[in-house]
Amino acid sequence: MHSEKWTVAPASRAMDGALREKIDRKTKPLGALGQLEDIALQIGRARQSLSPSLNRPHMVVFAGDHGAAKAGVSAFPQDVTWQMVENFLAGGAAINVFARANGLALTIVDSGVAHDFDDDGFGARAGLTDAKIAAGTGNYLEGPAMTAAQRDEAMKRGAEIVRQLADEGCEIVGFGEMGIGNSAAASLITHCLTGAPLAECVGRGTGHDDEGLARKGALLLQALQIWNGDRADPLAVMARFGGFEIAMMTGAMLAAAREKMLVLVDGFICGAAALTAARMAPAFLDYAIFCHASAEPGTRAQLAAMQAAPLLDLGLRLGEGTGAALAFPLARAACAFLNEMASFDSAGVSEKL
Repeated sequence: MHSEKWTVAPASRAMDGALREKIDRKTKPLGALGQLEDIALQIGRARQSLSPSLNRPHMVVFAGDHGAAKAGVSAFPQDVTWQMVENFLAGGAAINVFARANGLALTIVDSGVAHDFDDDGFGARAGLTDAKIAAGTGNYLEGPAMTAAQRDEAMKRGAEIVRQLADEGCEIVGFGEMGIGNSAAASLITHCLTGAPLAECVGRGTGHDDEGLARKGALLLQALQIWNGDRADPLAVMARFGGFEIAMMTGAMLAAAREKMLVLVDGFICGAAALTAARMAPAFLDYAIFCHASAEPGTRAQLAAMQAAPLLDLGLRLGEGTGAALAFPLARAACAFLNEMASFDSAGVSEKL
C-alpha cells in the first residue's frame, strides 16, 4: 500500500473570511472566547458551513494485544486487554461513563486481542465489532510486529468502520484504544517519526515504578538497535513496531478526514496514530481536534511535531478515549456559540468605540 491511497484533501479556506467575521461579530470582545474561537473556525471550515453541526457524535475504541508485552514492556499482564474489553462491553469502564455523560455513542472493536470472546449463540458478540487481524502482533524485539499485508488490512478495516459511521450521519468521531504494551509501541512510533530522543518518548504507561521504567526503556532501545529500516517512513514504522489497534485507528482517522468529519484525538497512543496519519497525509490535521495533553512524556513531542494545541491538560493517562470524550462538550460548545450566540447587530449592543 502506498500512502497516495490515503491522501486527504485540505479543508477549503474559501469561507474563512466569512467565518472569522461571524465569530468576531458575536457579542464579546475580539478573541474573548480564546481557543473556542479557533475550534469554531476549524469546525466551520471542515464542514464548509457558517452554521455547522456535529450530529451523531461517536466514540470508537480499538483493542489489540502486543507481542512484546510478555517481555516486560508493561507493568500489567496481557490478559488485562481482554478483561478490559469485557468491562467495556458491560458498560463499567471510564470511557463508558464519560460517553454516556456526554451523549456519545460508543463502539468497541476487537482489532487483534489474544482472546476468543464468547459469542451470543449466533457467531457474534453483542456490542463488539470483530475486526481481528490476528491474536496479537509479533514481538518487535525479535522481528516485525506485523506484515505489510496485516498493516494494510488493519488500516482498511478501520477505514471501513468510519465510512459506515459517516453513512449513518456521524459528523464527529473520537477514538480510543486498549492494549497492554501499547504505550511502548507508541513510544517507538513517536521517537521514529519525530526524531525526539527515545528517553523523552518513554513513560510509565500502565504504572511502572522506576525500575520498571528503566527496563522498559532498555527493551525499546534494544528493539530499535535490531532494526535498520527507514524511521521516517510511517508505514514501515507502523509495521515494525505498531499494534493492530494503532494501525486500525490510523486508517480510521484518515478515512474520517476524507469524509470531512471532525476527529477527536485522545492522548498518547491515539496521538501516535494521529502522527502516523499526519505524516501520510498532512491535511489530516485540518480535521483533528487535539483533546488533551497526556501525562505520558512523549505527548509533548507529538504535539510539537503536529503544531497542535490541546484543549485540556488534566494530567490524564488512562487511554480508552477518555480525554476525547471529556473534550467533546468543548467542541459542541464552540459549534453552539457560532450558531446561537447573538451578534452586536442582532442584540442591539453597542460595539467598541
